[in-house]
Amino acid sequence: MLEAGTMLLFCAVLFASVALGWSIIPALFVGVLLFMGYGLVRRCSLRAMASRAAGSVRSAGTVVVAFVLIGVLTSLWRASGTIAFIVAHSTAVIHAATVIPLSFLLCSAMSVLVGSSFASAATMGTICMSLGLSMQANPVMLGGAILAGVYVGDRCSPVSTSALLVKQLTHTNLFNTIARMLRTGAVPFVLSCVVYVAAAVVEWLCASGGSGFGAASAAATAGSAGSARAAVSTNASSITDIGGLFSSAFDLHWLTLVPALLVIVLALLRVDVRLLMLASIAASVAVCVGVQHMEWAELLRLLIFGYHAQNPQVAALLDGGGILSMLTVMATVCISSAYAGIFAETRMLARLQQVIEMLGHRIGACGATMITATCAAALACNQTLTIMLTHQLCGGLYGDDESERSAQAIDLEDSAVVIAPLIPWSIAGAVPLATINAPTLSLAAATFLYLLPLSRMLASAVRRRSGFRTRHRSQNQNPGLAIPHRPKPMLHMFAHGFHPKSDD
Repeated sequence: MLEAGTMLLFCAVLFASVALGWSIIPALFVGVLLFMGYGLVRRCSLRAMASRAAGSVRSAGTVVVAFVLIGVLTSLWRASGTIAFIVAHSTAVIHAATVIPLSFLLCSAMSVLVGSSFASAATMGTICMSLGLSMQANPVMLGGAILAGVYVGDRCSPVSTSALLVKQLTHTNLFNTIARMLRTGAVPFVLSCVVYVAAAVVEWLCASGGSGFGAASAAATAGSAGSARAAVSTNASSITDIGGLFSSAFDLHWLTLVPALLVIVLALLRVDVRLLMLASIAASVAVCVGVQHMEWAELLRLLIFGYHAQNPQVAALLDGGGILSMLTVMATVCISSAYAGIFAETRMLARLQQVIEMLGHRIGACGATMITATCAAALACNQTLTIMLTHQLCGGLYGDDESERSAQAIDLEDSAVVIAPLIPWSIAGAVPLATINAPTLSLAAATFLYLLPLSRMLASAVRRRSGFRTRHRSQNQNPGLAIPHRPKPMLHMFAHGFHPKSDD
């Protein structure tokens, strides 16, 4: 009961922070005090808990360095005109009949390049939403398409913070995991495209037929667009001149695309992600100085504080990045890593881990990870902590060899990473939706985010069923190979109670 009470109190603090719009960092520090307090009640040494926590934080050092590089890279991409070039040329292909599926595809492409759902929503997402609203697209479907798109790359980009975090936690090769993510995500991605194309066709038919649906969509659009960001007016004439807006602030020379192309090429060559980012950073600096004629003093300032445009319209779309912008996620990772050390020393999660292992025996490691990730996302209210809690709780479902670590990595990517934004009170989904001014109901239209875990669970169930039939047929043909009867883990648990393993 003490474990449950401690966790509930921690969750209450997290919920209060999110509900009041406060930073979750103080809440995470409260969690450290709560969990250490639990350890002291259980007669654990304070020095031992602090030592375990410090060791876990040190192990997160590699990913923290990568986060610093990502902050620098995203700031330079803004200042060099790389993002402006991509957005200005991409949005030129959007038309009223195709705005929903193209918004999904364009936001997916942008998120793969920048590796951040928040940055993708603030740039390509905001513009796609404003363009769609001006074309009287359904704001719910449009918001869902954008939200799903910005998490396509957040999941599988080589410069994604979530992908790097999963790599660090599971000690796997990033590019091998990305290759597996492309395979597991292919069918959900195609199905999502089909859904958004069908939605666009229905919109077009209803609009051309003069039905009430078109009028209702226009009314919803008018209400939703009322509080749109100042950067992009919902007036169509100003929206269509997005290229002119960016041209007034940047020299949109083709060289501004080089930093993004470097990321793609070096990723295909499987160059270490840190070297990849350093190469793109060097190219961005060259573009900032040589093409955008930026002063060195200004360049050094934006590396730390991020890019800030003088034009308020451009600023609302592109401001951000820099090392300081990554402080929250770095602090979250470090504090959450400390949790892992404290949990290991106090064995606070031992009973819950035992239950999850038993669930894994019944429905498979993939299914148990999906369920655990959903519960963790509902409690953690953010993506980073969801990933780390799911990894911690589901560690017993996987072995320690390379294939098992790879299996856990792909299960985390296909569960915790994409389920977190589906929780209405989680900042993982709430922040992008607020950024693009989309209704919360858009969560229901973010098809990729729930088709992916559902497809993985279905595939896992089919494999387990097929494996059971194969084993059963083999045992019937060769009775001598039959497996001796063993008590079911769940029944054994209820018969004998919980007995967490000791450290001996």
